[in-house]
Amino acid sequence: MATRLSLARLGSLRPDIGRPSYGRSALSSGILHFGVGNFHRAHQAVYLDDLFNTGCDLDWALVGAGVLSSDEKMRATLAAKDYLTTVVEQSAEKSSARVTGAMIDFLPAGDAAAIVAALGDPAIRIVSLTITEGGYFIDPATGLFNPDNPAIVADGVAPQAPRTVFGMITAGLKRRRDKGIAPFTVMSCDNIPHNGVIARNAVAGVARLSNDEFADWIETEVTFPNAMVDRITPATGDRERAICADEYGIDDDWPVFCESFKQWVLQDSFPLGRPALERVGVQFVADVTPYELMKIRILNGGHAVIAYAAGLLDIEYAHEAMGSDQISAFLDKVERDQIIPTVPPVPDTDLHAYYRLVAERFANPKIGDTIRRLCLDGSNRQPKFIVPTIADCLAAGLPVTGLALESALWCRYCYGRTESGADIAPNDPNWDRLQAFARAARDDTTERWLAMDDIYGEVGRSAVFREAFSEALSAIWRDGTESVLSRYLKDLPLQA
Repeated sequence: MATRLSLARLGSLRPDIGRPSYGRSALSSGILHFGVGNFHRAHQAVYLDDLFNTGCDLDWALVGAGVLSSDEKMRATLAAKDYLTTVVEQSAEKSSARVTGAMIDFLPAGDAAAIVAALGDPAIRIVSLTITEGGYFIDPATGLFNPDNPAIVADGVAPQAPRTVFGMITAGLKRRRDKGIAPFTVMSCDNIPHNGVIARNAVAGVARLSNDEFADWIETEVTFPNAMVDRITPATGDRERAICADEYGIDDDWPVFCESFKQWVLQDSFPLGRPALERVGVQFVADVTPYELMKIRILNGGHAVIAYAAGLLDIEYAHEAMGSDQISAFLDKVERDQIIPTVPPVPDTDLHAYYRLVAERFANPKIGDTIRRLCLDGSNRQPKFIVPTIADCLAAGLPVTGLALESALWCRYCYGRTESGADIAPNDPNWDRLQAFARAARDDTTERWLAMDDIYGEVGRSAVFREAFSEALSAIWRDGTESVLSRYLKDLPLQA
């Protein structure tokens, strides 16, 4: 029988299960983290657990926070197991399980008073974020913070009663300034280019709605380091819970499964200090930009390239998509011809070797990363992972056929039905809008879909891209995904 995970039962776990070498009583809070999801628990929390296991920096433990109903569900689940997490790391060759214990508390979700009070505690020196690409209130057409979002407007009207993450961070900073406490560092760990800059714009943008002088103070006195984070971490389902119990003997309602690979490149800008994460593999650099652009375009863009073709062909898992000769060749051709040529040099990195490693990671059969997860939230991901690459290709005179085909496959996916006729359940916060435009685009291939200016911007007005997109979408509808991929791979016109 599997052992129910808790602090009291750590000693009952099998000897091969890793566990904290430090005691909970030795830890004290230093980081408040918004967005305690699977990725955070497989990444930042693991790095901190590694560091604490060396006996170092035990005053940097995590306190969780959030504003969504899903955050409250996570809080209750973690509290029931003393904030411990089972992390199962899986390479293609082997798997291992460990229990991490870097979190010591989790504040009630959406409780502004409790969260702002915690943000005002001098012990909190870093506030970190994994709130997804869509959580930053960015106007996709401009790439800038959108102060007109109703939730942000509400925080501007009532800054003393914030409801958004950025409203709460702003209120916490104000409390610290009013009490003469130095401001914490805001550390975004989301897959957004220049995520520190984006976070700064959001926090200062909220403040500016009610107090220009305070917003100016935030922009000059608060640090927002940029970061690149990477670890493929699928969603947790019954499959993962069963493996955790059957193969590792741990009864954990919400374990985390992830690949063995992980990477974190971080700008070193922490006036109140930071944990010595370089001891456990974090790269601290002056400029994260080359690393984040490489990762966002080659890995996140690569995920998009395989996702929608696989989704239309009823393929369930990423490794199965990579097992398709057509889809893996499609990825390879788009990466080498259109994505990698737009990525500037990265220090001490061979971009083609990086891509080969990414392809191996996609093909890892142990991960069980679903195609549906990769297809999720295209309306927020495409403007960050695909459209800027298209823009750079157009500017450089490079071909855009493969990226136009990816975009057409996304459009076809948003129609809501696979090629076998199976329904695709809503898979985007803007699904109703996307589906309406995708259905209109079946007969009018460019005017409707590419008119979504908040997603495509100037790219959607490019005659070169519009022609390539229209040809790809028309061919997909007429001949099907497999036929169109075949023609693309043979360098034939997509229109038969």
